[in-house]
Amino acid sequence: MNWRGAITAALVVGALISGIAVWQAQQRLRSEAPDQAAPDYVLHNFTLVALNATGTKAFTLRAPLLERNPVDHSMTLQTPRFTFPDKKSRLWEATSNTAWVSDKAEEVRMRGAVRLYSPDGQSKAVMRSEKMNVFPQQNRAVSDVEVAVTQPGVILRGRGFEAQMDQDRVTLKSEVRAQYDPNVSQ
Repeated sequence: MNWRGAITAALVVGALISGIAVWQAQQRLRSEAPDQAAPDYVLHNFTLVALNATGTKAFTLRAPLLERNPVDHSMTLQTPRFTFPDKKSRLWEATSNTAWVSDKAEEVRMRGAVRLYSPDGQSKAVMRSEKMNVFPQQNRAVSDVEVAVTQPGVILRGRGFEAQMDQDRVTLKSEVRAQYDPNVSQ
């Protein structure tokens, strides 16, 4: 074999190795889950008003940290404080340790020490859970884990929960227990 053949063979092998390396790098990038992507923007100590598809207010949000995912345009939040207006323009307040908001503000997933407070002037109910999903356009909140509903004088506990916020209706799905205590406040 002459020197031209040896150089050609070396170049072919180098091109083959380079092609395999590029292909593997692309596979790694494709396999990276959307929630692992670096945020395209980050907000610190902010107030945000989210609008739904029709341009009406879905919720108001205050939090110390928001990170937006560039792939699916969702937002992750630390210690958020939400206000959700119902169809009667009353404000339901909610807090949690963390939250995730879908790209069109159709769903809010709150996790860790979740609290949902009924509007002022109502029954002064507080719903407590470790996990709750709110659907602002439907004026609905749901949970599939244990929830405690506290009102002055009574505590209700159950597994599974649905609140129809515009109708002031709360439904506990199973394992419901009630405790009457006139000394209980919020």
